[in-house]
Formats: sequence, structure tokens, C-alpha cells
Amino acid sequence: MLSLASAVARAPSRSRAPRGRSETTKANAAKRTPRGLCVARAFDVAGAKISGVGKAIPEKFLTNDDLSELVETNDEWIATRTGIRKRHVITGDETLTSLGAHAAKQALERANVKAEDLDLIILATSSPDDIFGSACTIQAAIGAKNALAFDLTAACSGFVIGLVNGAQFIRAGGYKNVLVIGGDVLSRYVDWRDRGTCILFGDGAGAAVLTATDAANCSLKGFDMHSDGSQNHHLVAQYIGDNGKPMSDGASKTAAFCNISMSGQDVFKFAVRTVPMTVNKSLAAASMTAEDIDKLVLHQANQRIIDSAAQRFGLSEDKVVSNIAEYGNTSAGSVPIALCEAVESGAIKEDDIIAFAGFGAGLTWASAIWKF
Repeated sequence: MLSLASAVARAPSRSRAPRGRSETTKANAAKRTPRGLCVARAFDVAGAKISGVGKAIPEKFLTNDDLSELVETNDEWIATRTGIRKRHVITGDETLTSLGAHAAKQALERANVKAEDLDLIILATSSPDDIFGSACTIQAAIGAKNALAFDLTAACSGFVIGLVNGAQFIRAGGYKNVLVIGGDVLSRYVDWRDRGTCILFGDGAGAAVLTATDAANCSLKGFDMHSDGSQNHHLVAQYIGDNGKPMSDGASKTAAFCNISMSGQDVFKFAVRTVPMTVNKSLAAASMTAEDIDKLVLHQANQRIIDSAAQRFGLSEDKVVSNIAEYGNTSAGSVPIALCEAVESGAIKEDDIIAFAGFGAGLTWASAIWKF
């Protein structure tokens, strides 16, 4: 009797037939596969490209002057230290799902991809509407009935990590159309009487549609991703409640998370140190140098961090995308929103080399080099 191990060793992989493969060859291959044996599927290697982008911004915004009525601060103090002039926040029936769905529909339209043709949706967020995630509710909202949908939690690095993951699903040959969304509504977790954090964060979402192309023309040229959980305490919004909840007096209490707590100086130093390092590693993986960068699209956390990175790479102001003055820090939403606005304005054009980088809670940091 043929053992399972020997059967797997002898069985051919069941992949799409290469072009030009004869029907006789395929028939013979089928004969060599033992009946009833499920063989792992092999995939044809493909490439991935960004085919469409979109964004969604809440209608309401708070200026620095507005915040001066809540905490002891002023426009000059905030702008000088962060570059931020205002931040948008959700109100009424706006949710992460509604923002993500709006950005997704815009990106799909621009990519000329139908929602029902999506294979995968990756939602990068730290603030879902449901503790079990919001990717599936966005899937339902846009009508992507054939797509797998899941959340990815990597804070402000999330969209960059999502892009790399989405590209890898396509590069493996299993999927053709992948939607990557980055979005957060951290205004829910901000202490709006804490000057150290309320001046920084805003809400928003952005999206990109990745589509398959031939392997030789893959737009992802190099990437680098890292985590350091030993530094987690520098930026947290931890669970509060009883660990022994079933037997405690608070057995029926609603679970909750703390407001955001951040060691600003430590996070700033971490970002200034890691951004040039990770981008350089991605450039090396792509066999490129900083001179090849057409546009630097960083997580929009602080204008001084963006300026520092640009200076390290010798990039002029016109090669650096910055919209932090308008939106503040939208966490996983900042990179895709910045990308979308740069594409809409014509600042990013076809064949441009883009250096993406994200960094934040976890602590996590990631970068990727793309040919647009």
C-alpha cells in the first residue's frame, strides 16, 4: 500500500498549467496523483503593483486654537514642536468602518477593480469598531463578497506592513486583487485634557488596491520590518479591568481600555534613529541608494522627524510628502492618506520610486521601496 509520505513525495504539485503546456502532459500529471490524496497547491510566481488609492477624512476638525480652550497651549507652541495646525475627528455616525469603506471604494474605482473581484482585504488599525476587528464589516459595506478580510495590528507601521503582506499574497500567485486599508480613530482613546497627547492625534483612513502583474515588473523592490516589545511601555493604551472577572464584584462590568499614554521624548528619539536605518535597509534590498528616491512618504507623526529623515537622505523639500499640518497623526491612516494626496496632486507620478516608512507603538517600524 502506498504510504502518505511516499505519495506526497511522488505526487506532482497541482498548480496552474504553465503557458504552452500540452493537454497530454496535464493528463499524465493527473494520472500520477494518487486518488483521494489532497496535495498542497503550488503557485505561479507573480508581481504586484499599486493600481489605485483613496482616502477618507472626518468632516469635523479641531484647530490648535480650539485646543487652547481645552488645555493650556496655543497655536505657536503646537506648530513649532510638531508641525500640526489641526486634526480631524469622527462625530455622529462616522466610524472606522465608514471611513475605511469610503477610502476603499475610491481606491477601487481608481484601480478599475470591482469589489466582487477582490481576493483579500487587509485592514491595518489599532482602533476597530469591534474588538474582533472591522475588516469584515468593511468587506460587507463595499460588497466584496468573495474576499477574505482580516485586521492587522501594528499601530503606525500597520499600512506599510500591510502593503508588504498584500504584495506577498499576490507574489505567491494565489491572489490577483488585494485591498490594503490603513485607518484609525484614536480620538476615542485620547485624553482631551492631556496636552501631551491631545495635540497630536486625529482620525482618518486611506487605501490602496494592489493588482497582479508579471513577476519581472513587480513594484515592490525591497522592504524591512522590525518589532521590539521590550520598549512597548513607551506608547500604550492598555486594558483596564479585573483579570479574575468571572468571580469578581465587577463580573458584569463593561470592559475598557485606558487613554493613550506616551513617552514623547523616547518615541521621538526612537523614530529619528530607526527611520533612516530601516529605509537604508530597504534601499539596499532593492539595490538602490537615497539618490534613487523620488518621493519619501513617512508616517506623519512630527514634522521634525520628517525633516530629520529628509536631511539624512539629502532630499530636497519637493521630494518629501508632508500633510501633518492638516491632519496630525492619524496612526495607520497617515501613510496611505499622504500617498493618496500626493497622487491626486500629481506629486507622485507613474514610475516614481517611493520610500515608505512607518514607526510607532509596539514598538514597530517598517519600510518599503515601491516603483509606482
